[in-house]
Amino acid sequence: MILVTGASGNLGSSLVPLLVDAGADVHALSRQPRPAADGVTWHQGDLRTGDGLEALKGADTIVHCASDWRRPKADLPATKNLLEAAKNKPHIVYISIVGVDDHPYGYYKTKYAVERLIADSGLPHTILRTTQFFELLDMVLGLLAKSPLVMPILSKTSDQPLDVDEVAAHMAELALAEPAGRVPDMGGPEVLTFNEIARAYLKATGRRRTLISLHLPGSVGRAFREGRHLAPGHPTAKRTWSDYLAARYPH
Repeated sequence: MILVTGASGNLGSSLVPLLVDAGADVHALSRQPRPAADGVTWHQGDLRTGDGLEALKGADTIVHCASDWRRPKADLPATKNLLEAAKNKPHIVYISIVGVDDHPYGYYKTKYAVERLIADSGLPHTILRTTQFFELLDMVLGLLAKSPLVMPILSKTSDQPLDVDEVAAHMAELALAEPAGRVPDMGGPEVLTFNEIARAYLKATGRRRTLISLHLPGSVGRAFREGRHLAPGHPTAKRTWSDYLAARYPH
């Protein structure tokens, strides 16, 4: 039995069908009640409160995708509740972010604390760090382009956009394999400046904006400019930012 947390999220919704197709007995955790469907057994439970986590007791593997960058401090107690409820000594497969062990951004620091909690739990585990998904950049750029005239972007900062479906395929392989500890990072095929990322987005969406470079101050800004969130040595994925934009915004 494989149980997926965050199964209705961006990564989880891509991962679950792959596990079903592989013949796994797939269960999923949701805060809202859902009927069993498409080979998936849904369980109602809340990692944040610890309510309804009985389903975790029977899992042989738990793929932990649940996370909330808007409320990062909740991830650590939620994972503590998960580990306490996992009585069957399951294989924990966790999705993390490249550079979290050397980055002062609050959400990254929480992700690293969760990594350490899992690694120190004594449970068999696999931890995969990735660069940023296309959908995250798409959402952020959409917000930055709200003004009809200008679009602010981070100066001297790059990113390595990554396809969530390719991550899901790798996560499925890891979930079906033996525990491997921390595995090699997974990055997108290109490291692009935010100027390049934003210009491609504006062209794809048919918008005209004047790009305004903003300097993000402090240690967080410096860490992003230094590229601590990048994995240039691990361009594992194949699908590019341009590929994503062409499919997302067809002309």
